Amino acid sequence: MALDSVEKLFIDELKDLYSAENQITKTLPKLAKSSSSPDLRKAFEHHLKETEGHVQRLDQVFEILGTSGKGKTCEGMKGVLSEGAEMMKEAPEGALRDLAMISAAQRVEHYEMAAYGTVRSYAERLGQTRIAKLLEETLEEEKAADKKLTEVSEKFNIQAKHAA
Repeated sequence: MALDSVEKLFIDELKDLYSAENQITKTLPKLAKSSSSPDLRKAFEHHLKETEGHVQRLDQVFEILGTSGKGKTCEGMKGVLSEGAEMMKEAPEGALRDLAMISAAQRVEHYEMAAYGTVRSYAERLGQTRIAKLLEETLEEEKAADKKLTEVSEKFNIQAKHAA
């Protein structure tokens, strides 16, 4: 599809997000299982439920637009998740691996925040207020997930400082 209008760009970016969210739903259970910290495990499990909701919201968006979210692979998210998996393999089990997972997860959150902020703006420009509200809801959940990861990370940073 040639991206020769804001509408086409909007749909293309929504499809990219749809792919990203589906990739994330496959990754979060692995992160939760690999977490040594109960707090981090709970954060990943909670965000998995939210992410499943993000996919459902995107399904609603595509229904409103009369199109499908399928047919595109988010290469950016694929790369971010691949880097995270590589860090997990290289870090020893325990607090250091948990920190590496938090780092990788926050990269994911920031990628999503940028993407959701952009498509929400497109929706507003296109007069799609219902869609803009759905996207804003997801954006706020992504920001909250990032904040939670920061809080959990700060506990690990304090523990690492005292152990050094």
